[in-house]
Amino acid sequence: MITDTAIGTGNLPAEPNSFVGRERDLAELALLLGEVRALTLCGPGGIGKTRLALRLACELVPGFPGGAWLVELGDTDDPALVPLRVAAALGIRQEPGRPLTETIADALRPRRMVLILDTCEHVVDACATLVAQLLASCPSLRLIATSREPLRVRGETAWRVPPLALPAQFGELSDQDMAEHEAIRLFAERAAAVRPGFRLGAGNTGAVVRLCRTLDGIPLAIELAAARVRALSVEQIADRLTDRFQLLASGDRTAPPRQQTLRATVDWSYELLTGPEQVLLRRLSVFSGWNVEMAERICAGQGISAPMVLGLLAALIDKSLVTLDAELDGSARYRLLDTIREYAAVRLTASGEAAAVRGACRDYLLELVESTAARAFLRGDPPWPERIAMYRRVHAERDNFVIALAVSLERGEAETGLRFCCALRSPWVAYGDVSEGARWFDRFLELEGPVSPAVLARALILRAELAFELQDYAGAAKCAQAGLDLGRPADGAAGLRILALVSLRAGRHQEALGTIEAAITTARAAGDVWEEGIAQITRAAILAREGSLTDAQRAYEIALDVLRDNNGWGVAQARYGLGTLARTRGDHAAALRHFGTALALYRAIDARPEIARCLAGVGWVALSQGDLELARSSLTESMQLSVATGQRLPIARGLEALGVLALAEGDPARAVRLEGAALALREAAGGAAPASARIGALFGAARQRLGASAAAALLAEGRAMSRYDASRYGTQAGTVALPPDAEGAAGPRPAPAAASAPAVLTAREYEIAALIGRGLSNRAIADELVISPATVARHVANIFTKLGFSSRAQVAAWLADAGAGEGR
Repeated sequence: MITDTAIGTGNLPAEPNSFVGRERDLAELALLLGEVRALTLCGPGGIGKTRLALRLACELVPGFPGGAWLVELGDTDDPALVPLRVAAALGIRQEPGRPLTETIADALRPRRMVLILDTCEHVVDACATLVAQLLASCPSLRLIATSREPLRVRGETAWRVPPLALPAQFGELSDQDMAEHEAIRLFAERAAAVRPGFRLGAGNTGAVVRLCRTLDGIPLAIELAAARVRALSVEQIADRLTDRFQLLASGDRTAPPRQQTLRATVDWSYELLTGPEQVLLRRLSVFSGWNVEMAERICAGQGISAPMVLGLLAALIDKSLVTLDAELDGSARYRLLDTIREYAAVRLTASGEAAAVRGACRDYLLELVESTAARAFLRGDPPWPERIAMYRRVHAERDNFVIALAVSLERGEAETGLRFCCALRSPWVAYGDVSEGARWFDRFLELEGPVSPAVLARALILRAELAFELQDYAGAAKCAQAGLDLGRPADGAAGLRILALVSLRAGRHQEALGTIEAAITTARAAGDVWEEGIAQITRAAILAREGSLTDAQRAYEIALDVLRDNNGWGVAQARYGLGTLARTRGDHAAALRHFGTALALYRAIDARPEIARCLAGVGWVALSQGDLELARSSLTESMQLSVATGQRLPIARGLEALGVLALAEGDPARAVRLEGAALALREAAGGAAPASARIGALFGAARQRLGASAAAALLAEGRAMSRYDASRYGTQAGTVALPPDAEGAAGPRPAPAAASAPAVLTAREYEIAALIGRGLSNRAIADELVISPATVARHVANIFTKLGFSSRAQVAAWLADAGAGEGR
């Protein structure tokens, strides 16, 4: 059975510090979300919309098996990228020729989950359009948006986030009074964090109340003020705030009052910085996130030296202007809150440094990604784990690359932009951002600026690769041929390989074989071992399609030899091909060995479509062996991954495999229903090729056993099922009740099999379960154990499966009952 937990329990970040106050707000909002499906938290910058949304989602998670998911839109200036960001956060991949919003809606329709769209105001129309479609399509979805203005869609409830509670008047407060006023509590906690021993008392309570009232109870402003107690008394802070507001009284009168207050607070904090701190802060605004090396390389010069940067950065962290983010492979990363970043960017422009600093950032990122691409596909060093780390780094800079691409586009720098695109092609493919990559390629290819023939040829051929991934075969052939026509031998092999793949898809096998032979020859002549190995894999696939299995086996083995000590992705492709050949020959042990090797490599980079493909291969081998338990577990996980990525054709293939499993389990009725569901999906996907003749014959025999009338009814029931109902039905260990619209006269359905007793957890699973019991999110667990969030998500899914649970709350309760909460 497919459960929401199979695709993760969310991606909410761990809270950076204690959450203060808002108890009544949270209680009201929790009740409200029991009645409405879309809630927009509105208010000015710094009022605490994002923090409130995250805490609310954390409290709601136990009631939502699909978890809570955060989509950050603060750095998304292009409205067209909103669906792409949502899809990326949820692991949904775009389907060729179909609006991404439809794929997202289909993928979320069966999931009971919470989705947070954070910082919507600058792309409000795009967010409104998406939210309206999700509300109409996904009945179990609860949506929380944060925005400075409502989305104004039907079904939305806009809730104004109020300032933190303040005393009605100045004067001394008792401890109980202070506990009732959130703004006072927040200031006291944050002040104590930066100056240990700080306490409210008769000597400072009046000043604290005055300060919090002057700041209108805005959390960010209060936190910034509290950071100053290290150097100033509360009375001095309150006095300086009053002076600053008077100074800004003749400013922008059209801005909302609370926005003026926050601007004054940030302005005041900026003016209290030393000159070098001010310089660094405004230069840091060019980043979406960064590490120390980036700050030293890009922000040093003209006022601050590289050795000064770390100390200045630490000072900005102490003053609550820079936030310490999650570590990446042992390297700390940092970011600016959006409000601070916007303010610093204005200061950077006013300083006259914006063009130079943004250009330096763009140049650094181009050097980073080009050097990564240059090292990623070489034989020998770096080893595969280091290459994985390199790609994680590139992925961490994704938002910075978008900024750099935008800078190049604004300046009309076509060649620089295409160099970026060429270097980013592999990450775009690996992480499922193919459509976004194609958009950037097209933007720069349309510019009229000068581009060297070498860069243009490579760009056209890599754009052809993306077109092939998007199943735009005509576009792939056109771009590949255009690149080849430029006569650059360095990329000739890749261009020929794409043309060979297009010919293969069109069924022109001999033409494909001749073209791929030319690609191999070209790659050898150029000394390009990576392209030679990938071309050998393509040659093997062509030979296998022709039925020349011995020659295909030899081609895959040559590919492995050529790709030894190279990028693991290529090795995994060859191993998968060898596994498929071994399965065809009936060599089950070899097939499982090859699939297992490929699976480990794909899991290392979280390539979910390829993981699903390998698991399906394992499932088919297990069916041939009669190992129905392995077949079900493998095919179930494969189906779960396919459903999560929203791709219809892999789902249809998975349903057919599960139908064959049902036949092996002696349930022909289930098999025919699944056949009907798969046929409907293939037709919906554009009339994709039907299942193989062998599978068709198995289903035909099942229909014959059942009788024409019963088989027709069962097929109709399957066709009437949604892909989600069909997926759940196919992966359930016993027959389950069908949805009302799929019930027919085909006979009664047996009840689901009883859940088995909880399986024993591994040592690592017990460790992660204990952290779940402590209330940690996947990201927080990853930080504590120094592993990736994707690895944590897989362990959590295994824990849920073994224990038969569907929520983290159940895990926590089980730990308490079993005494496992102390860890094992």
